[in-house]
Amino acid sequence: MPRDRLMAGGVTGTACAALIVAYFVEYGLHMAPCELCLIERWPYRLTALVAVVGFGVPRLTRPLLALAGLIMLAGVGVAFLHVGVEARWWPSPFPECNSVLVPGQPLPLIPAIPCDRPVFLIPALPISMAAMDLCLALAFVIAISAYLLRTARSSR
Repeated sequence: MPRDRLMAGGVTGTACAALIVAYFVEYGLHMAPCELCLIERWPYRLTALVAVVGFGVPRLTRPLLALAGLIMLAGVGVAFLHVGVEARWWPSPFPECNSVLVPGQPLPLIPAIPCDRPVFLIPALPISMAAMDLCLALAFVIAISAYLLRTARSSR
């Protein structure tokens, strides 16, 4: 269906846009990501890859859109984990998140900030980037699921 391919293109574009924002914040605004921030990018990478394959192979578009929704559901889980670490509801499961840089020592192969320190992209808005990612990932899952459910009903 052309609508399915259009949706796959939209999913690809949205996932790529999220990654572009993350890379812009890291390289353009010089805000170092923590370990959980880096992990939060993987669902978007995988979703973009799955959706672009779905765009190119029409007979697989719907199953791959469903897979993209499941991948982003995992992204919701990772983002929720990160928000919980920032709120200190639980400790980070990654030891890299708890490391501290010591002045005068060589830079370790870890992120420059701990995972429990929220990064606020918009100063007047008290929502961390992890919380923004949680909202985006959840909206992404809802949009993909709603599309698949709505079009499944209309094709009967």
